[in-house]
Amino acid sequence: MHRRQTVLGIESSCDDTGAAVVVHAPGSAPQILSNIVAAQTELHAAFGGVVPEIAARAHAEKLDLAVEDALTAAGITLTDLDAIAVTAGPGLIGGVLSGVMLAKGLAVATGKPLIGVNHLAGHALTPRLTDGLAFPYLMLLVSGGHCQFLRVDGADAFTRLGGTIDDAPGEAFDKTAKLLGLPQPGGPAVQAEAEAGDPARFAFPRPLLDRPGCDLSFSGLKTALMRARDAVVADKGGLTRQDRADLCAGFQAAVADVLTEKSRRALARCPDITGFAVAGGVAANTVLRGQLMALAGDLPFVAPPLALCTDNAAMIAGLGYRLWESGLRHDLSLDAYPMTEP
Repeated sequence: MHRRQTVLGIESSCDDTGAAVVVHAPGSAPQILSNIVAAQTELHAAFGGVVPEIAARAHAEKLDLAVEDALTAAGITLTDLDAIAVTAGPGLIGGVLSGVMLAKGLAVATGKPLIGVNHLAGHALTPRLTDGLAFPYLMLLVSGGHCQFLRVDGADAFTRLGGTIDDAPGEAFDKTAKLLGLPQPGGPAVQAEAEAGDPARFAFPRPLLDRPGCDLSFSGLKTALMRARDAVVADKGGLTRQDRADLCAGFQAAVADVLTEKSRRALARCPDITGFAVAGGVAANTVLRGQLMALAGDLPFVAPPLALCTDNAAMIAGLGYRLWESGLRHDLSLDAYPMTEP
C-alpha cells in the first residue's frame, strides 16, 4: 500500500461504545483523526459492575451514532474510507455481536474491506500507534477483565509469559470499591480515596510472590481486604473516612507491588526487547505507573494517554490497518467470540 489509507474502527467489547478514524500515510506516523467513546458508567452504577444485557442494548442504540460522530469529527464520509475494522472479541458477547453486525452492514453498503480484530491485540499494539515502539517489546495488559504479560514480536505475533489465574486487577478494584461503599468504576474511586491513606497500616498479602513465574492472583487479596474491613467494623462499629482511606491505600500498594515484581520477572525473560509498555484501564493508576517506570530504568517505558489505555476504537483501527496491510480480509462469515487469547 503506497498511498494514504483511512480506516474506521469500531469497539464494543464491554461498556464503552467506540468509533474512530485513523489515517496511515507512507513514511509518516499514524494519525488519529477522531476517537469517539460513549461511556455507560451511569447505566451500570447502581449494580456495582457491568450488566451484560444493559451493555448490549446500549451498544445497539449508540453504535451508529458513534460512527456518525467519528466520521463528522474526522471531516470525512463513508465513501472516503479504505477499510472497516471491528472488535470481534474477546468481550461480552452481546456487545461484540452488535459491533460486528454494524461493521458487516457498513462493509456491504460501501464495498469496503472488513477486518475483524482481537480486542486484546488492539491494546497490545497501542504503543505502536502512539509511540512507534519497535518490535519486540514487553506489554503488561492490565484491565478490568484481563491481566497478562505479552511479548509482542509483530502485529499478530504474541508470546504469553503469564497472567491472572482468577480476578483481573480492575475487577478486584471494582469489588474493593463495592465492599467499601465507593462508586463505580472502582479504580479511580479507590485511587482517589487512597491519596489520604496510610498504605502500611494493614498488612495485606502479596499473592504468588513466593512462587516462580509471571502468573498473578488477586482474588485472595480482595478477600483479605474484606476481612480487614470486617475486623475494623467489629471493633469500632463502622468505618471512619480514615479507615476507608487506609484500606484503599493498602490494597492499592499490594496490587502495585505484585504487578511490579511480576513485571521484573517478565523483563528478565526478555533481554532483547526494545521497551516495556503498559495498557488497559488499570494502567491509569498513578502509583502503579510510577513503580513500573522506575522498574524500567533506562529501558523505554510507554504508557499511552488515558484515552488510549481504556477501551477505544482508535487501537482497533490502528491494528486493523496493520492486519489489512498484511493481507487479512474477512467476509460476512466473521463471528463474534466471547473469550480468547491474542
